[in-house]
Amino acid sequence: MQTIWLSGAEWLAVLRMGLGLWWLESWRHKDKKGWFERGTGIAWAADVAGKHRWGVVRTGFRRVVEPRPKLIAYVVVYAELALGLGLVTGLLTPVALIAGLLLNLLYLTLMIHDWAEQGQNAMMALISLVALFAMAWQTWSLDAAFGLFL
Repeated sequence: MQTIWLSGAEWLAVLRMGLGLWWLESWRHKDKKGWFERGTGIAWAADVAGKHRWGVVRTGFRRVVEPRPKLIAYVVVYAELALGLGLVTGLLTPVALIAGLLLNLLYLTLMIHDWAEQGQNAMMALISLVALFAMAWQTWSLDAAFGLFL
């Protein structure tokens, strides 16, 4: 494979780190006080899920999220932080890529009617797949430094 400026493995590391920065930005711009104290994020998601055309989404939200909105708010917000840090540093990269892919697919499913963010979730999911199958943790990562997943 011929590339310009960096090797293919280095470009994949750049892609992995860029995805991590995208997750960190998603975490950074969230109103944590709103999510944790006023429940704004979960309330918004409840409104979206309540109007969803797929019964499985409505039922799943009622069973999993509604009984524990505060816990789920913390899980969502800190999952985005953990994904970002893991991908930028390359620590437990395959785990972060799979978890990020699942979170993006969850977001895509929940917001199937709201095309405003669907492009972002689709692109993040695609980058996760490419980085996972190309093993983007082989260069410029703590995983490579520690000899993990090689």
